[in-house]
Amino acid sequence: MIPLQDESRRSYRFPVATIGIIALNVVVFILEMLNGDAFVLQFALVPNEIVHGQYLITLLTSMFLHSGFLHIAGNMLYLWVFGPTLEDILGPLRFTIFYLICGLLANAAQIAIDPTSTVPSLGASGAIAGVLGGFIIEFPNHQIKSLAPFGRVLISTRIPAILLLGFWFLLQFFSGVGEITTQSLGSEGVAFFAHIGGFIAGMILVKVFAALGFQESPFGF
Repeated sequence: MIPLQDESRRSYRFPVATIGIIALNVVVFILEMLNGDAFVLQFALVPNEIVHGQYLITLLTSMFLHSGFLHIAGNMLYLWVFGPTLEDILGPLRFTIFYLICGLLANAAQIAIDPTSTVPSLGASGAIAGVLGGFIIEFPNHQIKSLAPFGRVLISTRIPAILLLGFWFLLQFFSGVGEITTQSLGSEGVAFFAHIGGFIAGMILVKVFAALGFQESPFGF
């Protein structure tokens, strides 16, 4: 299923943080295209290096790298569909902090499951999984306009967020468990446990951020 739009969104604050994060990812992707594999390897996360205290900055920089056009397009689509609604209730500053913390915890989960790995890890999907986790807690009944397979064609339909995102999480969970049971961690090139860790972090942190209850600035931050 391909999400297209949150049709239940009622507040239309300009999503400055969501757009800013998308723009930064696009800029970094252009730099990747211009500078090649050396650029990617310099800023991608390698679990074995992190556990030895090396290149810790890659815990952050790896969140803005992508392995190809489809990778960044899929990630940015999910962020665009679900990010603005969550940003509406958190505000741009808190949303940005929430996003980055979820990404860091997602990376930590992937490292914890395979700390000896020397395979570079990159992508915004762990942080975006945090956005999805926060969304399913705050807006479970929102109707998400999506493209769903029907035979050999895709049809437009509306799916409650709790079903769409719940299915997404279960797919990540069982794929990750399958990798453990077959001892093939990372064989598919997908950091399933970063997705799982980010999603769970988002479910927890969205309530923590909401409970802070501090006043936003007049500019919506």
